Amino acid sequence: MLIVLLGLASVLNWYAGNRGPAPADQAVAAPQGVPVTAARAEARNVPVYLEGLGTVQAFNTVSVKSRVDGQITKVLFHEGDEVKAGDPLFQIDPRPFQAALQQAQAVKQRDEAQLHSAQLDLQRYQKLAPTGFQTQQQLDQQTGLVGQLQGAVQADQAQIDNAQLNLDYALIRSPIEGRTGRRMVDVGNMVQSAQNTPLVAIAQLRPIFVTFSVPADRLGEIRKYQMRAPLTVVAYALDDETEIAQGQLTLIDNQVDESTGTIRLKAQFDNDGEPLWPGESVNAHLVLTMEDNAVTVPPQTVMQGPNGAYVYVLDDNDTAHRRDVAVAQTQQGYSVIANGLKAGDRVVVEGQYRLTDGAKARTGEAQPGAIAQKSAP
Repeated sequence: MLIVLLGLASVLNWYAGNRGPAPADQAVAAPQGVPVTAARAEARNVPVYLEGLGTVQAFNTVSVKSRVDGQITKVLFHEGDEVKAGDPLFQIDPRPFQAALQQAQAVKQRDEAQLHSAQLDLQRYQKLAPTGFQTQQQLDQQTGLVGQLQGAVQADQAQIDNAQLNLDYALIRSPIEGRTGRRMVDVGNMVQSAQNTPLVAIAQLRPIFVTFSVPADRLGEIRKYQMRAPLTVVAYALDDETEIAQGQLTLIDNQVDESTGTIRLKAQFDNDGEPLWPGESVNAHLVLTMEDNAVTVPPQTVMQGPNGAYVYVLDDNDTAHRRDVAVAQTQQGYSVIANGLKAGDRVVVEGQYRLTDGAKARTGEAQPGAIAQKSAP
């Protein structure tokens, strides 16, 4: 009997040791509160801006065409070259134009010789007419001949100028500073001044334009701020985070697009280093003004409920309180809170989806601005 009792005691001890701690012990070991990450609402100066999808346009674009007919004998640039105004691009065979120039010069030389002879005869007639050795009619005829030859010499000079102009046109030069595109003709081809196909296109990239549209109901606001000071336009990549360049608003179109209810704007950029390229799509931010000491929080802090936006604010005891807020705008890395928060309030930025109003939180503090930097450019 003693052996049986001892065996039963061993079994009971083994069973008690494998059941784990008592419920009271488990309650003591359980973590307290919902784990969250908290950060402070920060005051910062933020831009107030309008956003629109923009397209980059060259400052000037020229389709180079020939102004004379002839055969191309030289191509004096490489595709994609940077050229300046006046740089040679194509050489058309100049020999026909040189011959025409020499011919016009010869005709003028002949007519000048005839004019000189006629002027000498006129001088003699003018001396003899008073004595009766020359009639008035002969004097008038000689005067008319001199006038005709003077007109012929002037016409000859016009022919020379035209021939010289055609000779100059035989060397096709860049009319603007910019970058060349794809060459449309090769050496040996005949070109005509009447043809529609350009020889090459040149685009001026410095400076450069960005055109974009914004809602027309903001036109009055734009004009109000523009009268105070020139407005800055910032071009971002399509991810709306990577800043490409900053420019200045130069044009508000003179008519609203009735079909879309928008107004077209144009901004000019220096484009040093050519970060903007014609035809590229960008997000354009028209900065209207700067709001000083605006209250900001990381954008993931704000949640949407049936009554609008709200955040969870933690008190000194790490108790979460739901607070309704008004979001003025959300931009790179932060949301601007119009009302409902003040700078320094401790808000929940991660883990708030498991909270309820009045719930206890167990916090891990985020570094100031660290959460915002995660999504900032």
